[in-house]
Amino acid sequence: MRIAVFGANGQTSRHLTEQALAAGHEVVAVTRRPGSLTPRPRLTVAVADATDPAAVDAAIGGTDAVLSALGARFSKETITLYSASATAITGAMSRHGIKRLLAVSSSIADPNWRPTGAHFFNHVLDPLVNRRLGRTLHQDVRRMEAVIRRTDLDWTLVRPSGLFEHPDVTDHHVRETSADGVFTARADLAASMLRELEEGQYVRTAMGVITTAVKPNIVKLIWQEGVRKK
Repeated sequence: MRIAVFGANGQTSRHLTEQALAAGHEVVAVTRRPGSLTPRPRLTVAVADATDPAAVDAAIGGTDAVLSALGARFSKETITLYSASATAITGAMSRHGIKRLLAVSSSIADPNWRPTGAHFFNHVLDPLVNRRLGRTLHQDVRRMEAVIRRTDLDWTLVRPSGLFEHPDVTDHHVRETSADGVFTARADLAASMLRELEEGQYVRTAMGVITTAVKPNIVKLIWQEGVRKK
């Protein structure tokens, strides 16, 4: 299968690309900053702004499926990356007759998501980090979901929770709508997306992905994923 991966310089997309190549797929890595990506057998680098309809149209021609793992940082300003890229990508897919789309969203998009037994997260971290600091980001994630849901594509909205780095695929749960847990390793997120691409169990719905085998250190996670990246 020939797969277009958007946000190819991102951490999740790097896992997606490596795992897809290892599984024998061809990958078109779509990015605005191609410098760190080197073309190799079955990997093509396409330079495109994911919010530019013409550039997206040119990048995905000849592919069989599109996987989007685009991400933005928290900001007080209005964020439009998710919804604008979804509009450009779904429009281009319709023009090319490409039906299969998997797009990374967030567990926060499920208004009923509350991890069981996670008192500190539910009552401190979630209200402060996700609902306040990440408010504009998650508003646009919801707009992205709405854009995708209105299409006639075979879409899946992929909802991880707190993303963290782990080198290998581990035990993880996948559930419809959202999964009961606080953290998701990027390697597990990528593996779940590629498995869904093959199996199609969650077409035209959302699926939650939660890592169960390992957990990150919360202080280290906040430093790596928040403070250090700014």
